[in-house]
Amino acid sequence: MTQDTHEPLSFDTQVKPLFRERDREAMQSHFDLWSYDDVSQHADAILARLQDGTMPCDRAWPQAQIDLFQRWTETGKPS
Repeated sequence: MTQDTHEPLSFDTQVKPLFRERDREAMQSHFDLWSYDDVSQHADAILARLQDGTMPCDRAWPQAQIDLFQRWTETGKPS
């Protein structure tokens, strides 16, 4: 997944698709990974877990996906 770092990010088109159905189901009791409001509210905690490799629980994300999520948080979490 390549993303031009100058291209604006969108939750619906770039961030939400990073989370699989199984990721959503695993976290549903805490928050909804397919909800902009929930992911935006918990973005710092999600990013920390992605960076330390504890989320998702079955395998760590590739660095490019972590970087994309981090850039989304650093650019104001656009919807």
